[in-house]
Amino acid sequence: MSTNDPIDGDRMSQGVMSTGEGARIFPDVEACIDCGGCVVACKRTWELPPDEQRISIATMFEGQHSEEFNAASGKALNERSFPGETSIPMQCYHCENAPCVSVCPTDALQRDEGGFVQVSDDLCVGCQYCLSACPFGAPQFPESNDGSARIFGTGGTMDKCTMCEERQGIGKGPACAEECATDAILVGTADDIAGELDRRGSAPAFNQQAMEIVFGKEDARVFER
Repeated sequence: MSTNDPIDGDRMSQGVMSTGEGARIFPDVEACIDCGGCVVACKRTWELPPDEQRISIATMFEGQHSEEFNAASGKALNERSFPGETSIPMQCYHCENAPCVSVCPTDALQRDEGGFVQVSDDLCVGCQYCLSACPFGAPQFPESNDGSARIFGTGGTMDKCTMCEERQGIGKGPACAEECATDAILVGTADDIAGELDRRGSAPAFNQQAMEIVFGKEDARVFER
């Protein structure tokens, strides 16, 4: 499956530049306004219960102001400076070098042919190794306090963002990205995302090590141009 040509003009979000095989998802923290629209879009699309979510918004230094960096928090974080209030849409980024895949003892987590990191429900034993390994807090265990999971002290079956792979198969973008009011969630190839961040004058919020986890060493270099 590959739909890596630009999506036609009727797409909802200008943050969705291409979809399908090779597409990545990444936040522009300088565009995020912590409105929660991405969370609502995901819940509605996948009919998630009220107490479950596959994307959340992490807000650092809430209510704090930085004279220089409030509008350039990605740059500040890269320079290890105080960025002021910064909101980051956090979800599974379907990492090229996914730590969750490497630590899973049952191979329940795998990257498929399209590059999406998927979980096999029938193989997951709820050990939560993936949660410990993921630097972005993507794995969720909604069944951890239910039934046998509680009795036997397991996490139940892991759940996380699927990057709306099914939607991408028909040329649509992930629901969170399409409905983001400020286009703070970018979808496309590494080159697409790096180019869009550069066009906006934004910078990635993650350090080089995290960028290499998400994009791989080679593709992470395009963000250094």
